[in-house]
Amino acid sequence: MAGRGGASGQVERHHPGAPPQEGQGAGRRRWQQQHQHAFSGPLSSQRRGTEAATRASPPAPPGAGKRSWRAAAAEGPLPTWRRLSVEPAELALGKLCGRRDWWHAPAGRLWQLLAACLTCCFVLGWYAASRLRDLAPQGGRWREKDPEPVTVLLWWEPFGHSWVSGDCWRLFNISACSLSTNRSRQQDAHAVLFHHRDLIRHGTHQLPRLRPPGQRWVWMNFESPSHTTGLRELAGLFNWTMTYRVDSDVFVPYGYLKLRPQPLAQPTLPRKTKLVAWVISNWNEDHDRVRYYHQLKNYLPVDIYGAHGLALKDGNMVKTVSEYKFYLAFENSQHQDYITEKLWRNAFESWAVPIVLGPPRANYERFVPSDSFIHVSDFSGPMELAVYLKFLDKNKNMYRKYFAWRKQYEVRVTSFWVEHSCKVCNAVRVVGKQSKTIQNLANWFES
Repeated sequence: MAGRGGASGQVERHHPGAPPQEGQGAGRRRWQQQHQHAFSGPLSSQRRGTEAATRASPPAPPGAGKRSWRAAAAEGPLPTWRRLSVEPAELALGKLCGRRDWWHAPAGRLWQLLAACLTCCFVLGWYAASRLRDLAPQGGRWREKDPEPVTVLLWWEPFGHSWVSGDCWRLFNISACSLSTNRSRQQDAHAVLFHHRDLIRHGTHQLPRLRPPGQRWVWMNFESPSHTTGLRELAGLFNWTMTYRVDSDVFVPYGYLKLRPQPLAQPTLPRKTKLVAWVISNWNEDHDRVRYYHQLKNYLPVDIYGAHGLALKDGNMVKTVSEYKFYLAFENSQHQDYITEKLWRNAFESWAVPIVLGPPRANYERFVPSDSFIHVSDFSGPMELAVYLKFLDKNKNMYRKYFAWRKQYEVRVTSFWVEHSCKVCNAVRVVGKQSKTIQNLANWFES
């Protein structure tokens, strides 16, 4: 009873495995003898503190309740990633601060040590964050600090329309890119873009007379080979090609799909009250698309919009087509990778299922899911296609399967002509000083 404030009493308070309460003094002596492997001789207050932090404590006597972290530690070493989590906070912090007896310091000193540790953690975190910002990806490449500015000059504004430049960093995550139509900057430009239709219109004699070493001349064209003339005169003039074709030096499609940050639970379709629409401005009876339409209309009603048909609702393409279940995304000619805004904007942005006539199905599937469109080649002819469209019109669940891909993807329509120019900036950085000249432009594009 009288020894409760002595050394044995101190052990009782420091260790969860307290001695049994049998006659107090005799019980403690037997308990110490049983655990003399952990204790050798009387314990001073200083030694008790250091031993408690560095040596495994004796197992708790029967009935001690839920085991402590010291009992768990006595069973063997824990995995590295768990050790800190099972130690008491004061011991873990003491190890981090490099002191094992720090908890014996005055209260003011404890707060000073805690503040010092937190300050170190904050400074290290701030430094790591600043380094990651300097190495942030820009347009698909990793950069150190700010990249060297790149100037891209558009020699002719496409189709004679006023061209409005854009912020490449804000729009496409491409930094340090300067776009211009000011020809006085030609000598300083890293690359000059020449739109093919305007080049043929103005002639090669209006090309720049002086060409600085290392300046890239880029041939830019988004018409199909069937509607592109004058290629034989352009051999050896250009360094790069920029077209809708995947094998271009700078590949820019008419549109593309982008993964959604979060998948949609279920796509919400606009209300559909009509069946099939087609918007066409260039009507040519010799085109395959016009001949196919003449056969299809015998089995299925098709609403025609454009120069040879109805006017668009409020002059808005998407607003008009969104009322229809299907849209005829018929290309004016059939060539590799030639998949235009008829698919991306007219059909996809209007949430109408596109019926495509263009390159083979396999070519479409390089860019969009196989269940996102209907290809005319899947059927023996226009009559069989008409029967299938009428079937989908009556079967809501089957029709909705053509929109399942929208849970994962969203549609992006290429921004003409800003996006093209910005991508050249990125290409200049990727290629560096590597030289190249297109010796036979006609053979490549017409293949």
